[in-house]
Amino acid sequence: MRVASPLIAAVAMLLTGIVIFTILGKDPQQAFYVFFIKPLATLYGVGELLLKATPLLLCALGLALGFRANVWNIGAEGQLTMGAIAGGGVALWLGDSTSMWGLPLMFVAGALGGMAWAAIPAFLRNRFNTSEILVTLMLVYIAQLLLSYLVHGPWRDPQGFNFPQSKSFSDAHLVPLLIEGARTNWGFILGLVLALASWLFSSKTFAGFRMQVAGLAPAAAAYAGFSNKRNVWTALLISGATAGLAGLCEVAGPIGQLQAQISPGYGFAAIIVAWIGRLHPVGIVLGALLMSLLYLGGESAQMQMALPSAITGLFQGLLLFYLLAADLFITFRLINIKVARKQAPLVVTKEAA
Repeated sequence: MRVASPLIAAVAMLLTGIVIFTILGKDPQQAFYVFFIKPLATLYGVGELLLKATPLLLCALGLALGFRANVWNIGAEGQLTMGAIAGGGVALWLGDSTSMWGLPLMFVAGALGGMAWAAIPAFLRNRFNTSEILVTLMLVYIAQLLLSYLVHGPWRDPQGFNFPQSKSFSDAHLVPLLIEGARTNWGFILGLVLALASWLFSSKTFAGFRMQVAGLAPAAAAYAGFSNKRNVWTALLISGATAGLAGLCEVAGPIGQLQAQISPGYGFAAIIVAWIGRLHPVGIVLGALLMSLLYLGGESAQMQMALPSAITGLFQGLLLFYLLAADLFITFRLINIKVARKQAPLVVTKEAA
């Protein structure tokens, strides 16, 4: 039943959507067509689906490895931002160079940028036993402020009419397109390759086995001598690297430059993707496509039905809520227990009387 939990959550989300659209005075049938069908009616729409699924897939693959080992990285959004800054900085440094090594160097820099940002909570967790949940979350805002400072200050394009953005990357420093006539690039293929690598790592390597044991039975892992500190480093560095690659694929893909806002919250949405996919690479690929469809449907509903932009976040929240609720009722059973109340005998001491 746990495998069917995401499907139950998706159906419950759709049924709730009917109620919401009715309350808003919209035709539910038309709303569902606009939200879930129309974005995929053209090749360009399919390309947009794959494009938005790419950062979700990359971030969720790294997060899932950590979640299996009870390492709760909530700050993939910040690691994505730092990967974009590092990779984008390399692109700006290369300028108009047409070297064939420019783009690979940007990928390496993007991964290292995300890893460096994730190394901070890993060090603090192992050295001072801090909560990686709070540290990774706070680092998100620091990374976003750093990006804002750079595009407003030293990296701002002098020919950009004072807009907070860097120079546009040269064509040699953009991720090549995957589908002609669409904006999808090879970042999606990279995500699929990393999904396969994630499955191999989890199921075929000792490090992956060690991390799964630490997540399922921490006491058994400690008894076997598995190092929890090594698991923390491994989980956070891998998730930081994949999130950094996601950031690079955004700025070297559809955006083509550094801007003050490069992500609508892909790093946070990837947490939902990881759990929808049951922390399995195949499930994460499907979860990323579903979450990408919610983004596209939300944009379509804004333009054609004048629905607020918050409708996307609402459906994402509903999906996570119903997923957690389904897991709760599948894992546990509600039992009505009648507790007999025993009235304590009244004892009156001599002093009280």
